[in-house]
Amino acid sequence: MKLLLIGSGGREHALAWALAKSPRLTKLYAAPGNAGIADAAELTDLNVSDHQAVITFCQEHDIDLVVVGPEAPLVAGLVDDLEAAGIKAFGPRKAAAQLEGSKAFTKGVCDDANIPTAGYGRFDDAQAALDYVRQQGAPIVVKADGLAAGKGVVVAMSLEDAEEAVKACFDGSFGDAGAEVVVEEFLDGEEASFFVLSDGTNALPLATAQDHKRAFDGDEGPNTGGMGAYSPAPVLTDDIVADVMERIIKPTISTLAGRGTPFKGVLYAGLMITNDGPKLIEYNTRFGDPECQVLLMRLKSDLLDLLEASADGTLGEASADWHDSVALTVVMAAKGYPGSYEKGTEIRGLDKLGSEKLQVFHAGTQLKNGTLCANGGRVLNVTALGGDVREAQQNAYEAVNQIDWPDGFCRTDIGWRAVDRETKS
Repeated sequence: MKLLLIGSGGREHALAWALAKSPRLTKLYAAPGNAGIADAAELTDLNVSDHQAVITFCQEHDIDLVVVGPEAPLVAGLVDDLEAAGIKAFGPRKAAAQLEGSKAFTKGVCDDANIPTAGYGRFDDAQAALDYVRQQGAPIVVKADGLAAGKGVVVAMSLEDAEEAVKACFDGSFGDAGAEVVVEEFLDGEEASFFVLSDGTNALPLATAQDHKRAFDGDEGPNTGGMGAYSPAPVLTDDIVADVMERIIKPTISTLAGRGTPFKGVLYAGLMITNDGPKLIEYNTRFGDPECQVLLMRLKSDLLDLLEASADGTLGEASADWHDSVALTVVMAAKGYPGSYEKGTEIRGLDKLGSEKLQVFHAGTQLKNGTLCANGGRVLNVTALGGDVREAQQNAYEAVNQIDWPDGFCRTDIGWRAVDRETKS
């Protein structure tokens, strides 16, 4: 099969790495890709927002399957346009991608399907949102309704912070994403991520993960797109996973199918494990980043087979097998991230790293005259396997210490919750 992979981040490097292992793959292209993805795929500088250009490329290169990595092209309807042109694609159509494209849409699905989630209000007027926040009090959660690259959510521990978050949305800090705001009840518990593949009817459970959104050690500092992750997530026991499938995942798939907008692709449920059981925080309609990196390090099955089964509607016959190992990834980011940061700084030492148990996935890199340089906020995902979380953590940080990049930083405590749990047990 010939594949085109859309995207340029660490998630897409992990997808390219996993797809390249498939014996069925004859050619992999990536648009636009990055310096790491170039090791597994031929890069093409397609403008992925120009859907006709993508279609033309697929027709000229006899592409059998397009794998869409990031959320923005899904919400923009790239899969719709590809399928209308007779080109097979992995990922949801625009209507189903609203599960990520609009938090208010997801709340509506939760209401219709009686899915456990946080109480909420939705507003397109700043004063009404402020009145609601003041009525509810803090802590409280303020979310820009649309896509905001993982930065449109504020967990406000004070009324002042909540009011500032509401004003930031309506003042245009997140562009069109903040034109509507969802204000949610604060849920107390432990956060985790659960992934399934869907073909519109069937849901195939994948694996669990836990990520770290805050920029600094101890889960302090501003929210980011993710500073590290590990899989599996110990908090998601077999019983809780079964509960999530029955009360959250299956009702979602069924509700969207009943509306005539079936969900095909990967469904990523952000969960809060509360004293009252698991509750849905949000949906993403693509593999997480950096959760994808740890999931694919553990996947035994052929990823290409699974993605094609999702696109073809044959997931009912598929299964996913996993290594027992724990995978943990540490994100190395440019100093200043998630605020302003410098691009173009040199990275050395990666040539010494890489094995079956260690992969460095590139998230924001480019080659300049043969020199590897940072080209984004989150730049590298140092990903390692281990017999338990502590060993995976140790292996990942040993590799981090071999990377020579003075202009980067990382958290030093990725996996701390799971290490604490292992220590107590």
